[in-house]
Amino acid sequence: MIVRNYRAGWNKHLGVITAILLLMVSLSGGFTLLAGTAEAAGGTDNPLIYDEAGLLSEADVAALTQMARSYGAERETDIIVYTTNNPEGEDVVKLTEDFYDERAPGYDKAHGNTVMLTLDMMNRDIYLAGFYKAEDYLDDGRLDKIRNHITPMLSSGDYRQAFEEYILTAHRYMGFKPGVNPDNILFNGWFQLGAALVIGAVAVGAMAYRSGGRVTVSGATYEDRGKSGILGRQDQYLRTTVTKTKIQKSSSGGSGGGGGGRTGGGHSHSGSRGSF
Repeated sequence: MIVRNYRAGWNKHLGVITAILLLMVSLSGGFTLLAGTAEAAGGTDNPLIYDEAGLLSEADVAALTQMARSYGAERETDIIVYTTNNPEGEDVVKLTEDFYDERAPGYDKAHGNTVMLTLDMMNRDIYLAGFYKAEDYLDDGRLDKIRNHITPMLSSGDYRQAFEEYILTAHRYMGFKPGVNPDNILFNGWFQLGAALVIGAVAVGAMAYRSGGRVTVSGATYEDRGKSGILGRQDQYLRTTVTKTKIQKSSSGGSGGGGGGRTGGGHSHSGSRGSF
């Protein structure tokens, strides 16, 4: 009788343990599936640096890929670099649009959120384009700023540095809502710190001044207004000084213009075009 009760109790506990194990396996499989889905959506296996012109070393490509993937994930946007020798002599805008249509990049989906830098080494042209979320957060004006920033680096052959600055600046600009100037000095951390220190110093100075008591005696206290006045006036000409200032013309490399458009596949984008 005791043995039967013991076996019944053990079978009951064994059934509970089995159910728990099955539940754990099920949950584990679910988490794995979710992780795989998230990874696929994020495009963690897709290349981001397409150096078809051979401007970078393997180490450069690896470092830039890791950088673009990390910063792009924070903005949920693929950050792409595409260099080409352009043997067919295509226009740089068409190169960019065809690339997007044919290779379907995107962080969230195929043909999704993407910012792209295309470098045409044949014609020495550069084009930046933003698709979907990047079209809103990196409009023509912001892309112009990025292009103007990196053009001198491209002109001097510092390609890795230029691409790093492109990734960093695109990431930073996408942290500001559309329509705001991301280079406004009010958004500068050092300016905000300095302003806070100045305000604090003024407040402390005012408090210290008031704590020392008020001075009630002034020059008017001992002035005899009935006998005081101006005795005389005299103007003396000294000299005339003329200053000339030479207006410097901008000598920064590259020219710019253009804007966004729509690919042959119907995908709208912002844009900034220039030479280097």
